[in-house]
Amino acid sequence: MPTGVHLRDARQQLFDAAERVLLRDGPNGLTSRAVTDEAGRAKGVLHRHFADFDAFLADLVLDRVAQLETRASALRESAGTGTVVDNLTDVLTTLFGPIPVAIIPLITFRDELRARLRQAMPEGGIAILAHATAAISVYLADERELGRIAADADIDSLTLSLVGGGHLLFVDRDPDPPSRAAVNKLVTAIIAAVLTEPA
Repeated sequence: MPTGVHLRDARQQLFDAAERVLLRDGPNGLTSRAVTDEAGRAKGVLHRHFADFDAFLADLVLDRVAQLETRASALRESAGTGTVVDNLTDVLTTLFGPIPVAIIPLITFRDELRARLRQAMPEGGIAILAHATAAISVYLADERELGRIAADADIDSLTLSLVGGGHLLFVDRDPDPPSRAAVNKLVTAIIAAVLTEPA
């Protein structure tokens, strides 16, 4: 039991350190040495828990995707409550927060990481975008079923517009993420025509 707790603690410390390095130095600055230095651990600690650095990065991404799954479930449960615009604003702000946005280029530029993620997940290497797309699509379909979105609304096109627009809005932050008002404005522009009740 204590060994398992120690392992989780070490993994979490390394994951948290990797996030700090990624946010501060970007994908190019994320090395095993940078992670262990940031965590205040010997370099061997990382290699004791992971086969290699790409295995560590794959587990980091999978761990963060699991956290996003929780938010995706909350989005689906919000169908029929609040407003559609507010619910989508909330989920875009979470799904494209600083860590997910920083992880996307990391996946894009590391071939071995993408390959490992394809083995671990059927949706492939860009897991965060895939999860965001699936969560929003299911939510919009639920709202259409509840009559808060027009019956003839094109869910696929709306989803792509929200995910693509949201991603671009958050990636283009300088230096801070967009304000809630900016995200709300984007969501409203995309879905206003299909809402059956006021935004």
